[in-house]
Amino acid sequence: MLDGALNRLRAETGVPLVAGGIVRHGSGGELLVLDRTLGSLDDALNGARVRPGRGLGGAVLAARAPCSVDDYITDGTITHEFAERVVRERLTSTFAHPVVVDGRIRAVLYGAARDGCPLGDRALDGARRVSNELALVLGAAPATHHRRPWTPAEALRELARAAAEVRDPVLRGRLEGIHRCLVEEPPAPADPGTAVLAPREVDVLRRVAVGRSNQQVADDLGLSPLTVKAYLRSAMRKLGVSNRTAAVHAARTGGVLT
Repeated sequence: MLDGALNRLRAETGVPLVAGGIVRHGSGGELLVLDRTLGSLDDALNGARVRPGRGLGGAVLAARAPCSVDDYITDGTITHEFAERVVRERLTSTFAHPVVVDGRIRAVLYGAARDGCPLGDRALDGARRVSNELALVLGAAPATHHRRPWTPAEALRELARAAAEVRDPVLRGRLEGIHRCLVEEPPAPADPGTAVLAPREVDVLRRVAVGRSNQQVADDLGLSPLTVKAYLRSAMRKLGVSNRTAAVHAARTGGVLT
């Protein structure tokens, strides 16, 4: 998922280098391990271990919000433990954006330029969109702890949901191919009365129910229209319907919307 997100981030922002890493949560607190890069000169960033308050990524962990600087090396708002790595990559203006799921930072995405020009709105907006999309996919993934094992039918349904939510066409095609090999037809849609919608899916449906367009919903929630569509598709799939009107009706019938 992270690899696919970085490919989209590079395409959306147009910056020459993008990077990312998963945030580990342990007894010692949060630890960001930077282990994915695209456009690197010599893999100088790979393996960086970032704690809250350290460097730009650490500023993101501490502030729980996106951060950007016009010149990493000279900026006085961040610490410079990783300056040697940044110099080796010849990076200047840089951004870092958290991927937040259920109030917890699960990953951090970076982008950087080498020409000394400040980052524009395109780069920062693209980072927000890709981070929100990755958060949506991660948030839809089931918890793997403290639950009984899936039945075969449940596993197939979850595989179908995962395939539909992945935006990377190559990875989505692989998942759909696996699903086709395991079943001759898609699993039956979920009963609206038992469907469990994510909080953001409910937020979107509430606004759709009062006639808001995708763009208006996006403006209300601070999302992109594509992310709103993704939430709608996910909700429709869980409710076993094929359009937004039916989704609102099914959610009301099932007691999800009051």
